[in-house]
Amino acid sequence: MKQQPNILLITSDQQHWNTLGAFNKEIKTPNLDRLAEEGTTFMRAYCPNPTCTPSRSSIITGKYPSQHGAWSIGTKLSEDEITLGKLLGESGYTSTLIGKAHFQPLKSTEQYPSLESYPILQDLAFWKTFNGPFYGFDHVELARNHTNEAHVGQHYAIWLEEKGCSNWRDYFLPPTGTMDSGIKYKWPIPEEFHYDTWIAERTNALLEEYSQEEKPFFMWASFFDPHPGYLAPEPWDTMYDSDQLTIPRITPGEHDANPPHFRLTQELDPDFSYLNETEIGNIGMGSHVNIAEEDRKKLVAVYYAMISLMDKYIGKILDKLDEVGLADNTIVVFTTDHGHFFGQHGLQNKGGFHYEDLLKLPFIVRYPGKVAAGRTSDAMQSLVDLAPTLLSFAELPIPRTMAGVDQKEVWLARKDSARDHVICEFRHQPTAIHQKSYVDERYKLTVYYNQTYGELLDLKEDPGEIRNRWDDPEFTELKAQLLLKFMWAELGKEPLWMPRISGA
Repeated sequence: MKQQPNILLITSDQQHWNTLGAFNKEIKTPNLDRLAEEGTTFMRAYCPNPTCTPSRSSIITGKYPSQHGAWSIGTKLSEDEITLGKLLGESGYTSTLIGKAHFQPLKSTEQYPSLESYPILQDLAFWKTFNGPFYGFDHVELARNHTNEAHVGQHYAIWLEEKGCSNWRDYFLPPTGTMDSGIKYKWPIPEEFHYDTWIAERTNALLEEYSQEEKPFFMWASFFDPHPGYLAPEPWDTMYDSDQLTIPRITPGEHDANPPHFRLTQELDPDFSYLNETEIGNIGMGSHVNIAEEDRKKLVAVYYAMISLMDKYIGKILDKLDEVGLADNTIVVFTTDHGHFFGQHGLQNKGGFHYEDLLKLPFIVRYPGKVAAGRTSDAMQSLVDLAPTLLSFAELPIPRTMAGVDQKEVWLARKDSARDHVICEFRHQPTAIHQKSYVDERYKLTVYYNQTYGELLDLKEDPGEIRNRWDDPEFTELKAQLLLKFMWAELGKEPLWMPRISGA
C-alpha cells in the first residue's frame, strides 16, 4: 500500500509578503530561507479575506468567506462545515492544531456558542480536560492572545503554569493580568515562556509521538506573530535598528482618486460614522496618521523582530522533522492568513484597503524529491486552494462543495498554473463595508456594494499601486472588460454540490 504523505502546515499571523530574508535582505529569517532553498516559493499567493476568522476558515473548508459564512471577525464558522481535518481523519490521518484557531468569536450567545469566548476561554479546569475534537481536528492545544492581550488562557496558560511560570499574569494586560499598558515594544516575558516556545515545544512533542505510529498526520502549527501589538522579549526587541530599515511612506496625492475611506485615514480626527450600520466597530476605519515618527519607525523594527523570533522556533520544528526521520515524507507548507501595513500608502495594520501589502502572502511549499527545491513561481495561489490541494496529495476525493482549485500539478511543476485570477473579499458591515477584488496576472479591480466608486490598478505599470484608474477615461473599456471577467469569476466559484443526474 502506498504511504500517504504527512502534512505540516505552519502559519504566521498577519505577515507582510516581503518579510522573508531570502527576498528581503533587511530581515533575518534563516529557517524560512532554508525552507525556501529546499522548496518552491510562490510569489503570487493571496488570501481570500484580509482578516483572521474568514481567511482561517477558508483554509480548512476550501470555501470563500461568502460561502462558509464566517464573513468577518466576530462571526463563527459553523461546526457543520466539512473541513480538511475531518476528511483526512476519516481516511486514517491524525489531525492536530497547535496555537491559534480563531474560528469562533470572543463572545458567546445561546444561538452562537463559542469555545473561544469569555468566560470559558479562561476556565483552565475545562481546558485541562478538553483537547477536541474541534472542527475536524482530533487534538487541539489553543490560545487566543496576541502578545500581552488579556485574552490569554486556554492551553497556553496551563502550559505556563506547568513550566513554573507562576507569575504569568505579570506579562499580560488587565483585567486578566497586571502588566502596565504603557510599556511599548519590549515584552518583559522571558523567551522560555513566549508562546512561540510553547507552540514549537508542543508541536515537536507530538511529532515525536507520531513518528512512532503507522498513521499519517496532518499538523497545523499556528503562530500568533507578527500580529500587533508590537512586542518582543529581550534581546529580540533591540535586534533591528529602525534607522537602518526602509520605512514605507505615503506618496503625496495617491489617495486623491481613491474611495473616500482612503482619504479619511489621513486625517487626525476622521468621521467614519457613515460606515457604522451596527454598534460593532470596523477595523482600519480610523486615523492612520496619529502615530509619532519615532513610533512609526520603531514598530517596523519590532515587527521584524517578532518574525525573526518566530523563525527561530519554526526552525526547531523543521529540525525535529529531520531528527525523527519524517522530513522526506512530509509536505511542509508555510504561509500566513493575510498581510499587513506598516506605513505603505500611509496605512497601518489592516482594513478595507485591498493593496498587495494586505492581500498577498509569503507562501513556501517543501516536499523533498517531488516539489522542486530553490524554485520560485508566479503561479497564482489562494488559501482556498489549500484544502483541495492537500486532499489531492493524500489521494483523497475533493468534495464538490469546495470552491478552491487543486494546485497539485502546479506545486509539482507539471503545470504552469491552475488559476488565472484570485478573488479577495472583505466585509465588516451588512452593506456599508462590503467589497470584493478581482486580481489577474496584470490588473486588480475592486468593487463596493451599492457604490459607484472603486479601484482599478495596473500591477505591471504601477507595481506600487499609486494610481487608481477607476475614473480614468482611457481605462473605460478595460474597466468594462474587467467587470465582465469579475462576474464570470464570481459565477465560476459557485460550487455544484452534486452533478445533475436526471433530466427532471
